[in-house]
Order: sequence, then C-alpha cells, then structure tokens
Amino acid sequence: MGVKTAIKFMLVSTLAFACMNGIVKHLTHFGAFQIVFFRALGSLFFTLGFLLKNNIPVLGNNRKLLIIRGLVGVTSMSFFFMATKYLPIGTAVSLRYMAPIFASVFAILFLKEQVKPLQWLFFGVAFTGVLILKGLDGQLSILGLVLIFISAIFSGLVYVVLSKIGKGDHPVVVVNYFMIISVIVGGMASIGSWMKPMGYEWFMLFGLGVFGYFGQLFMTKAFQVASTNQVAPLKYLEVIFTVLLGVFLFSEIYTVWSVLGIALIIVALSLNALYKGKQSKSAKPALKK
Repeated sequence: MGVKTAIKFMLVSTLAFACMNGIVKHLTHFGAFQIVFFRALGSLFFTLGFLLKNNIPVLGNNRKLLIIRGLVGVTSMSFFFMATKYLPIGTAVSLRYMAPIFASVFAILFLKEQVKPLQWLFFGVAFTGVLILKGLDGQLSILGLVLIFISAIFSGLVYVVLSKIGKGDHPVVVVNYFMIISVIVGGMASIGSWMKPMGYEWFMLFGLGVFGYFGQLFMTKAFQVASTNQVAPLKYLEVIFTVLLGVFLFSEIYTVWSVLGIALIIVALSLNALYKGKQSKSAKPALKK
C-alpha cells in the first residue's frame, strides 16, 4: 500500500465526515446535546466492540488525561453543533479547522514548542480568510461565529492533550473515552429538552456515529500508509464536500466573499500541514545522529 491507497482512504474519510456534517445540518431542530449523545452512542458501538474483541484494556493507562481529552472534546463538539444552527454548514466546518492555530498557541504555552515564522504567515493568511468571511459577508451570524470559535479553541486544546497522552494508550482507547464521556454529558444535558425522534430520524441520528466512526477509521488508515505531508492537506476536502452538500441539499448560498474566505483558510492550513510534515520528516535523521 502506498500514496494512492492513502488518497483513497482520505477520500472515503472526508466523504464520511461530510455526510455526518450534512446529517447534523438536517437535524438542527434537535438540541445540540441530544445530537452529541447520538453521535457518540453510534460510534461507541464500534469502539467498545473493537476493544473487547481485541482484549485491549478499556480503562487505559493515562486515565486522568483520557478524561480531560474526553471533556475537552465533547465541549468542542457541542459548540460546533450549536454553531451549525446559525451558520452555513460549510462555513462552520471551515472555521472549525482554525483549530491548528489555537493548537500552536497552546503548544507554545504548555509544551514549550516553537512555531516557525513561515507557519505564522500561513496562520495570518487563514485569519485573513476569517476577516473576509465576517467583514465582507454580512449574512454571517455573530453568535454563530462566537460559538464556532469556541469550538475551534477547544479543538486546538485537544491536540495538546493528545500530545501529552502520546503513545501511552491505544488510539481506540482514547476515542472510546471521548465517546463514553460524550454519551454521559450529551445524555444528561439533553434531559430537559429531549425531543423524541420520529421515523427516519432514528436512522439519521445513529448514522451520525456510523459516519463519524468510519471517517475517523479511514483517516487513521491513511496516516498509517503514507507520510503526514502527503495526507494531511487532503483533510480539507471535507470542507469542499460539505459546502457542496450545503448548496445542493440545503440550498445554502455562499457569496463570492464567502468562497474566497473559505479558500484562503483551506489553502493556508493545507500549506501549514505540508510544512509541518516536511519539518518532522527532516528532523528524524537529525535525532538519530
């Protein structure tokens, strides 16, 4: 297996995530926490089953960090689902991908990592895309922007917690904690506003977890068979697929400024992913010396 296989895996992954985003947009009449509950419950079926089948300890090793990762992750996911009620789904997804910028800031503060000047340039271009989106697209909701930026901040914090966990726990154990905590938080927080699903809505709600799980699975497979700089930029295809779903399924309208802003965000963060991949690749021989 090589780069072509990795590309196929990433295409499947981004399509799966785009389908999940489309379902989220379709179910915005449900409360965000109820969507969190079903999104996690559907994936929990796969993650817990995998761990039990392969005799992998469910509780893991770094339990404190695993719980923190779950709490930070469910916070990010909840605010993302809240934001989709006020923003076009493609815009919400593209802005949530600002997470690497916040991750870099957190990495400087908590992990004492360095960010190269060229990376700050990429982040500046991405932020320019955000300014274009808000400043020149008057249709965007300020509340929606606040919610999605909170989601992106917590998503960036997830990167830092995952770095702390490192290879001390199996990746599925990490995801399983995230799903269990999301089921608990989503279920408890939605008790007062629970809406009974009708007919096909049951399938769509459980479909959130199925698409989310397979999106994560094939993304992991892609990173396993190809280098980061070859695969990481393909993650942003999710934004393009989601925008297309928004246009054709939900009749969402994207102005020229919206498209320009989203394009700047995607291009800048893709270049950052490429640059980081090359930097880590060139650093490995140096570490061996």
